[in-house]
Amino acid sequence: MFWYAVLILAAHASRAYSQSDGSYNGSDLDAPMLAGGPRGGQGAMLRFGCSQVHPRHTYSAAHHTDFCFCQVVIERLDPLVNPHMNPSAHMHQIVGGNAFNASMPLEDISQLATCTTCHFTQDLSNYWTANLYFRARNGTYKRVPQMANQFNDGDQGGITIYYTSPGPNATTAFKPFRPQGFRMLTGDSTRRTSENLGKNMQQCYRCFSEPNFGGSMYSPCFDPKWDTDHLPMQDCPGGIRSNIIFPLCWDGKSLDSPDHREHVAYPVGGPPSFSVVTGTCPESHPVKIPQVMLEVNWDTRDFNDESEWPEDGSQPFVLSTGDESTGYGQHGDYVFGWQDDSLQLAMDNQCYLRNCSRLPSQMPPDKNRCSVPVTAPENIDGWMDVLPGGNMG
Repeated sequence: MFWYAVLILAAHASRAYSQSDGSYNGSDLDAPMLAGGPRGGQGAMLRFGCSQVHPRHTYSAAHHTDFCFCQVVIERLDPLVNPHMNPSAHMHQIVGGNAFNASMPLEDISQLATCTTCHFTQDLSNYWTANLYFRARNGTYKRVPQMANQFNDGDQGGITIYYTSPGPNATTAFKPFRPQGFRMLTGDSTRRTSENLGKNMQQCYRCFSEPNFGGSMYSPCFDPKWDTDHLPMQDCPGGIRSNIIFPLCWDGKSLDSPDHREHVAYPVGGPPSFSVVTGTCPESHPVKIPQVMLEVNWDTRDFNDESEWPEDGSQPFVLSTGDESTGYGQHGDYVFGWQDDSLQLAMDNQCYLRNCSRLPSQMPPDKNRCSVPVTAPENIDGWMDVLPGGNMG
């Protein structure tokens, strides 16, 4: 299976981390993957991790809570939907460049950031999603931490980013003119019903039925048993994975739109499954862009005791948007911040996973040091009676 082959190649790369503390041992991260052979076909697929910097906590006796004052960043900020609002309606986890703020101007973000939590140092973009919480039987909530994705050893939780293109010169990597500042949003935080897209669903959850990401070798959102567009109804021994897929057609002129969605669209045939990037774009959105996918692994393993689940037997996980029963409100935000034409070169030169001589990279100990100050401090890791923001979508 294609996805199995992808993971086997990536597994070789993860062996570069052999220290007992998980630190990098000095070997070439990509050489073992290259030894496994290049990707077949003409397309490009980047797969790389962006760390969620581990928080540093300061105790507030006045509020009896732990406040986090250092990371890129778990915070109630959303410069797309709620620009200038601090705090915004609900909690997000953000990775990428340290230019992230409550307001991000329509400028070249790569010129504003000085570091990134992502593997490729020229990717100063920001990516963010809603957080996941556990709702205990007594009605209190606790944030579910992220865990480093498979083959991203050394990362601190965070998000795995994918960029896929069908071949050289087949996609426009978001930068046709200056000033830069492309951004987009996918999903709907207020959705509470299924879109009924089947294997073409654009957001999904995988229940890992076995430890260590085990139980399925299907590509994301494609497993008929373990992938659903709603939160899993059963306990998941290996945790839960979220996948969020962005549209791949663009109007070619708008850096943004009022709802952050109208300037992008799906191909004529409708939303495609992951890595299927060959569809025809509509006349209204004629420019094909790389397919972007976000992947988050939620470490739900400490919350699998069903005696702590709601008494009615419902699944106990909720999104920070206040989606307390479905998970259909999963969404992702993206602000482009690649330096110069680095992403375009990667797409046109068949870069594969982390194998890309065109892109300078950094090791996890380096990217884990990138951070931004928290500007809306509040309880993010302790038990709480209500979700931050009061269950607002």
